[in-house]
Amino acid sequence: MLNRFAGVAVAALLVLPLSADEAPQPELDAAEALLAELAEPDQERWQRLERQIQRIWSRSGSAAADLLLQRGREALRTGDTRAAIEHLTALTDHAPDFAEGWHARATAYFMADQYGPAMADIQRTLALNPRHYAALSGLGVIFEDLGIHDRALEAYREAQAIHPHRPDITRAVERLELKLDGTPL
Repeated sequence: MLNRFAGVAVAALLVLPLSADEAPQPELDAAEALLAELAEPDQERWQRLERQIQRIWSRSGSAAADLLLQRGREALRTGDTRAAIEHLTALTDHAPDFAEGWHARATAYFMADQYGPAMADIQRTLALNPRHYAALSGLGVIFEDLGIHDRALEAYREAQAIHPHRPDITRAVERLELKLDGTPL
């Protein structure tokens, strides 16, 4: 028996055509330009740029896929990780080249304390979008939670190279550098 959330996902698949296409190339080019701007050290409007990049990355080119992403994110906001994973699995099944679908499902798996599947989905996200700073940061969080501090620091540094303005990433880098390197004499 399908629950209410699965029913919405199935209805979306039946009514709206799905495409495995990523966002249109002009949008991806715009995201690259925004990422270049975001990397500027003295960028004061980084939060605005971050929102613009996220909007671009969240458009799959398919109304049905976008609906599944929206439903999955809504389920995450309400704490229903099971429903989120169901919606986002439907999304990744039908739009396997849409990096943000994999990233959203990685987040859902992480919130459900399923680190193995979360890491696999982050790996897929980064294969599709190597500059996905949020996926790199998420990888850092998982490695840090697992006590693999050198790999966590590496992931955070990679995220920071792309997005040097996130205070949480900066704090994570500083915290792990201190832990791994100690205090200089």
